[in-house]
Amino acid sequence: MQVLDQLLDQFNSELKDIHRVPDLLNLKSKYLGKQGPISEVMKGLKDATVEQKKEIGSKANILKNQIETILNTKMEELELKDINEALSKDKIDFSLTDSIRDLGLQAAGFHPVSIIQREIEDIFVSMGFEVLDGPHIEDEFHNFEALNIPDTHPARDMQDTFWFADKKHLLRTHTSTIQVRGMKERKPPFRFVGPGKVFRCERTDASHEMVFHQLEGMMVGENVSVGNLIYFMKTLLTEIFKKEVEVRLRPGFFPFVEPGFELDIKCLICGGKGCSVCKHVGWVELLPCGMVHPNVLKAGGIDPEKYNGFAFGLGLDRLVMMRYGIDDIRHIHGADLRFNSQFKSF
Repeated sequence: MQVLDQLLDQFNSELKDIHRVPDLLNLKSKYLGKQGPISEVMKGLKDATVEQKKEIGSKANILKNQIETILNTKMEELELKDINEALSKDKIDFSLTDSIRDLGLQAAGFHPVSIIQREIEDIFVSMGFEVLDGPHIEDEFHNFEALNIPDTHPARDMQDTFWFADKKHLLRTHTSTIQVRGMKERKPPFRFVGPGKVFRCERTDASHEMVFHQLEGMMVGENVSVGNLIYFMKTLLTEIFKKEVEVRLRPGFFPFVEPGFELDIKCLICGGKGCSVCKHVGWVELLPCGMVHPNVLKAGGIDPEKYNGFAFGLGLDRLVMMRYGIDDIRHIHGADLRFNSQFKSF
């Protein structure tokens, strides 16, 4: 018992001088190994009485557990210290242009989609919106059912959607899935946007890609109107393009809104004269939108008799093309660093 009483103080005293993982492992072996003092105490119990074995054995096990806990904590501390030291030695500060040049490296730039996304997020945050995120891999409920898209809707066909082998999960086809999750997690009134990457099995051309970026938005409350929707959309486009832009609102069908609209912007590549980006019609489909369908509100746990709202889906890639005069969406999804370097450098 005297040996056990002294062991913990002795162990802690030696631990103070340990600063390396190998030394800590040696200390562990010294105290908890087969030839360690705790094991020796246990071996000496063969001639003890039953009461002595019970008392000393219990104390030895408690001490062993205490030492193991201290050792584990110290090990985590030393491993983290080693990692931080290694990172500090190998660190390259790419924010310092001169250092990059000294290393013979070329300064890159922010991707134009990242630039526009950050600007849009800032604009909406200034108007009281939250910024939400969601998973790329979704299920049928969040991608279709909760958005009032029945089994027979063509959006479910294989040519549009990348399904997984179980036929129950898919790569999300729109960021509207973020709206579903957002509704379930909060109570009206609320307003939020959700940017992200989406996936569709489409033919690639100057204005279409299989992987592209969207930004969904939603506002739900009492007495929300189409006028509120138009106000927020025009404010957004004016802030993005730093000027008044010509838009048109025409009827559009989307299962998750009623009524639904297509908000088009006059092509800023050709000025409305017609080009490959606008499919030679002078207008670019930019902002499908509308008033949230009551079935969608119900799926989000919201009473459509009391609340209503609007929703919209913005094509970030097309917005980037309009902003910077990019005539082919495939430039945005390429891997040429010279393309990125045209935008904002470090």
